[in-house]
Amino acid sequence: MARRTDSRRRILESAAELFHTQGYHATGLNQVVTASGAPKGSLYFHFPGGKEQLAAEALRMSGGDLRDILSETVAGAPDPASAVDAVMDLLIGLLTASAFQRGCPLAAVTLDAAADSEPIRLACAEGYDSWRTLLADFFTEQGLAADRADALATVVLASIEGALLLAKARHDTAPLRAVADHLRTTLAKEFPRCASTT
Repeated sequence: MARRTDSRRRILESAAELFHTQGYHATGLNQVVTASGAPKGSLYFHFPGGKEQLAAEALRMSGGDLRDILSETVAGAPDPASAVDAVMDLLIGLLTASAFQRGCPLAAVTLDAAADSEPIRLACAEGYDSWRTLLADFFTEQGLAADRADALATVVLASIEGALLLAKARHDTAPLRAVADHLRTTLAKEFPRCASTT
C-alpha cells in the first residue's frame, strides 16, 4: 500500500509538470489526478486549499529543484563566464529534449496567474529570488561587491528568462545562444580574469 507521502509527492510532481507546460488556467485538477494516479480524495486531503494551494506548493518544489540543479552547475564552474555557459547549456538541453515544451518551470504560471493570486505570486517570486541569490552569491565569491553582484545577477537572470521565452516561441535555441554570447562579454568586463580563460 502506498504511503500518504508518496501520493502527495506524486500529485505535486504531476501538478508541477502540467503547470510547467500548460500554465495554471489550462490545468485542471482532474488532469492532475489522472496524471498522478492518486485517488481524487487524496488531492483534497493533502491540499485542502484546492488548486491554488497545490499550484503554490508545486511551484515551490519546481523552483527548489531547479535551484539545486543550478547550484551544482555553478559550483563546478571555474569562473562566472563558464558558470553562465554551463547554465545555458543545461537549459538548452532541457528545452530541446522536451521539444520546446519545458522552459522555465515558473514562467507559464507567473504570466498566467500571479496577478490574480497572492500565494501563487509569492511562490513564483521566491523561486526567482532563490535563483538570483544563487547567482549573486557566486559572483560575490568571485570577487564582486555584494550590491554589484546582486544587480548583475538580476540582469543575468532576466536575460536568460527572456531568451527562454523567445526560444520557446521560435522553437529555436538561437536566442539562448545569442544571450550567452552577450553575457560572456558582459562578464568579461565585470571579471577581467574571465577574458583570459574563455
